[in-house]
Amino acid sequence: MLSANSELVKTLKSGKRLVTDKSLKEKYGQGKSVNVRETKKDLTILARYRDSKKNFVRPPLSHEVFADEERTPEPDWDELVQDVTSLPVGAANAGNYERAIKAFLTAVFYPAVVTPKMQTRIHEGRKRIDLTYTNIAKSGFFDWLVMHNTAPIVFVECKNYSDDPANPEIDQLSGRFSQNRGRFGILVCRNIANRQRLDTRCKDTANDGRGFMITLDDSDLKTLATERKADVDSIEFSLLRQKFNFLIM
Repeated sequence: MLSANSELVKTLKSGKRLVTDKSLKEKYGQGKSVNVRETKKDLTILARYRDSKKNFVRPPLSHEVFADEERTPEPDWDELVQDVTSLPVGAANAGNYERAIKAFLTAVFYPAVVTPKMQTRIHEGRKRIDLTYTNIAKSGFFDWLVMHNTAPIVFVECKNYSDDPANPEIDQLSGRFSQNRGRFGILVCRNIANRQRLDTRCKDTANDGRGFMITLDDSDLKTLATERKADVDSIEFSLLRQKFNFLIM
């Protein structure tokens, strides 16, 4: 057990105290030679390490710890939202919109879903998916989702339209689903004028057994950002749970 005053214990901006990889590397170095050197000092270290690994799964780094380790700024939620909502609507900004959505969702959904990829090709390149994420959640909404549905990959389609997405856009996203890839996706658009109609179309798709999709517009992105700002470590995503419940209730 380390003393609270140990040089390895670091206090983050939030007041949280922990031992970081950076502090360990600064004190002991890194690499195989370091492992050999420290093991020779105490021959029980390796056995204790193996025992601890059996019952411990290290959680992903939080945004705060990741920023501290990499010496990068933490996500600016307001700026990420502004980068999306400030873009003009229309095909001319479709690429910029997709990149802004990628930056926003990557930050907001971390560490539940990771490794974003743009323009993923399937069916031997005949179809493309705007964004895909790998679901590695161990708690929260995305963990619950994968326990009850097939969702190893999260699909995202980005529509920088002035009008509400309609059946063709819904069919496009559901057409990317499969038993192996997953059956959950998010349709992101700018402003939903008739939310009830669009949500009902998504529910019809779910009831037909063609997968589950939820819709997010600019106002929903602001809500997601507000949730993370209020509790940056939470990955419950109450807004997503609420929207998913509509599909199955």
